[in-house]
Amino acid sequence: MKEVLRADKINKYFRDPVLFHVLKDISFSIQEGDFVSIMGKSGCGKSTLLYILSTMDTDYEGELYLQGEKLSGKSGKELSYVRNAHIGFVFQFHYLLPEFSVLENVMLPAKKLGKKSLQEIEDDAMAKLKLLGVDKHALKKASRVSGGEKQRIAIARALINEPAIIMCDEPTGNLDSKNSSIVFDLFDELSTEKNIALLVVTHDEDFAQKTHKIITMEDGRIVSS
Repeated sequence: MKEVLRADKINKYFRDPVLFHVLKDISFSIQEGDFVSIMGKSGCGKSTLLYILSTMDTDYEGELYLQGEKLSGKSGKELSYVRNAHIGFVFQFHYLLPEFSVLENVMLPAKKLGKKSLQEIEDDAMAKLKLLGVDKHALKKASRVSGGEKQRIAIARALINEPAIIMCDEPTGNLDSKNSSIVFDLFDELSTEKNIALLVVTHDEDFAQKTHKIITMEDGRIVSS
């Protein structure tokens, strides 16, 4: 299997108001098609780690690799391109733009990347919405669809640039059990059929137990994986 993401001895410190060692020697790797969850009590460093892995936080020690390419030390502009081209994001809050249509929301990351024509991007976006069973809402304003549908639309948006990995922060945190189950099944399908790697920070024990691997964190360290 091809390695998608590797963290090598990641250490993170908060320096204000006092020095605090948040992440301690974090090392692990994720392969193509892996579906991995990160669990641990609030304050254990899960979300801080996700921000580093997603290249949004560059103030850390250690090395980070995406598809064999070292990301540590790259400029903000370079990292912005990497994020848009190779990483999909799904958060607890969908962050859809309410005044835009569902289709326009899904198209946004591809328009920003600028690799395809507008028509190709629109066709791709429709295909992703269809894959996630929400294509019938394409022309509705994003504010006009339900919470569960919004999260599926957010997943379609995360897929638009064919990322190597999708990173999720509590993706089922705002969903009921039925919609949580739908989201899990969609992720499972993406990992097994599309070979996309998934890394999910979650408090949802039931969700995590069904993923391929659980990384458990405690006090800034990985205690089991």
